[in-house]
Amino acid sequence: MQLFTERGFESTTVAEIAERAGLTERTFFRHFTDKREVLFAGSASLVELLAEHVAGAPDAATPIDAVSGALQAAGAVIQQRGDWSRRRQAVIVANSELQERELIKLASLASTLAEALRRRGVDDPGASLTAEAGIVAFKVAYERWVQQPTKRNLPRLIQESLDQLRAITAGG
Repeated sequence: MQLFTERGFESTTVAEIAERAGLTERTFFRHFTDKREVLFAGSASLVELLAEHVAGAPDAATPIDAVSGALQAAGAVIQQRGDWSRRRQAVIVANSELQERELIKLASLASTLAEALRRRGVDDPGASLTAEAGIVAFKVAYERWVQQPTKRNLPRLIQESLDQLRAITAGG
């Protein structure tokens, strides 16, 4: 991350990353398929976390409440890596290829949420709409959190974004 910040993503080579980490390039490629994966490596565990939290939501939870709980759990994990997450976002914002990859990741998270809702018995388009709306609220909250000069609570920002969405859609 330090190299990406210092030199820019495109100017940083895998050889430089491996050297800075005290690894060989071969070892690097055992862990990552390419240098983009350094920024997106936790996506699979995030997918699992979201699916588990939706599945584990109380039976009485509405679809948006199940999604909200899952996204707040994800926010808590992301918040633990606060400075890294903020630097990661700055690298992504500076590179259109990485922005596209981030959008693909968010679409994957929405698909995971929608599938988890379907397993709870939520029909489409309700499952897809709820999942996509949740991801939009998450994205807005995440951007607010990254841009805050003082550290704010990401799960709380996610909840605030979802509350605002509920108020807007309820006509409030």
